[in-house]
Amino acid sequence: MQNYDFLSKFSKDELIKLIENYAKNWLAMDGVWFQSVERKNGMDAAMFHDLEVWRSFTVIEAKRIKEFLHLGEQPGLVGLAQALQLRFYANINEAQTELCEDKLIYTMTQCRVQTARARKGLPFHPCKAVGVIEYGDFAKTIDSRIQCRCLSCYPDVDDDSCCCKWEFTLH
Repeated sequence: MQNYDFLSKFSKDELIKLIENYAKNWLAMDGVWFQSVERKNGMDAAMFHDLEVWRSFTVIEAKRIKEFLHLGEQPGLVGLAQALQLRFYANINEAQTELCEDKLIYTMTQCRVQTARARKGLPFHPCKAVGVIEYGDFAKTIDSRIQCRCLSCYPDVDDDSCCCKWEFTLH
């Protein structure tokens, strides 16, 4: 068991700020390694490794969130909607979830990755390929019956009102 005495001294607001800092630090590390590979070996090599990282990480993250929320084996789209709110970057990006009868639409309205790349004068991250794995495998780990479809994501942007948009259905 970890010693949490130090953390117990912080207020709820301070702990929320700490979680935000942790999320920003994790996302910064993700960007730093990606840009390192991109500079040395090009975008194709960086994307290859990014895909491999997400193939493993998204499943690990989903399993931990599923356990934390006590979602059970097949929590459906309601469980997925809850889990998406606890992803490592959920509190630092802006996203909306819309749950209809038979589908869940997840829309990322502000993305720190693309914002940071634009600020640094870098081309947008071609994240659709990564997103297909990231969101698809995350959803399947939450509930194996869930399928994911990309509605809009760079470089295939069909909705310029958001950064990316994903549709989840139960089968």
